[in-house]
Amino acid sequence: MTYRFLNPHQDTAFSVDPSSKKQARITDEAHLAYIRKLPSLVSGAYGCEACHVRYGDPKHRKRRTPMGRKPDDAWTVPMTPEEHRLQHGGNEQAFWQGVGIDPLEVATQLYANSGNIEVGRKIISEAQKVR
Repeated sequence: MTYRFLNPHQDTAFSVDPSSKKQARITDEAHLAYIRKLPSLVSGAYGCEACHVRYGDPKHRKRRTPMGRKPDDAWTVPMTPEEHRLQHGGNEQAFWQGVGIDPLEVATQLYANSGNIEVGRKIISEAQKVR
C-alpha cells in the first residue's frame, strides 16, 4: 500500500485561508467621482478631493493600510486639498478626533449611497452636526 502525504505548503480546498493572502485593492472610479462632487466633511466647502482614510478600526472592520498603499476606494470622504494635506500630515486618528467626526462611519454611509448626491450631502451635514 502506498501513502501520499500532502505538502503542508500546497493550497487545497481546505487549507486556503483567504484572510492570510494579500488581496487586491478594490477600486471604484465612479464612487471617487461621486465623492468629489460632495462638500467637504470638515468645512462644508466645495472643490474636494476623494481622501482615503488609512487608519484601522475594528468597529468598522477596517484594517490599517500600510504605508505606500491606498485603502479600498470605499474608505473615502470628501475634503478640500488643504484639509487633505493636514489629514495626512501627522497622526491621522488625532486629526479626526480633533475634528470630532468618525470618517469611517461617514465613508461607510457614503459608499452605501454612492451616486446619490442629495443623500450624500445629508450624510455630511448630519456628521457635522454631531461634533
